[in-house]
Amino acid sequence: MTEHEKRLKRLAIRSWRRGIKEMDLILGRFWDAEGASLDEATLATYEAMLSENDQDLYLWVSGQAQPPEPFAALIARLRAQPARDQ
Repeated sequence: MTEHEKRLKRLAIRSWRRGIKEMDLILGRFWDAEGASLDEATLATYEAMLSENDQDLYLWVSGQAQPPEPFAALIARLRAQPARDQ
């Protein structure tokens, strides 16, 4: 397994295993749909975003708070993901 493949696997796990279930679903689904196709710059931003607090992430994704500029475009992509029923 290459270092890039290990990184993608690590990001997938971090996307699906968050502190709150809502963020598991939001980030996990986003990762499953788009993770493998993200370019290097977006991967770096996504990785940095995963270090943020889940409560803050949820406020940004739900539109209750303005995301910091470095994450704004990525948060917009998260918001654009279609909702799916479990």
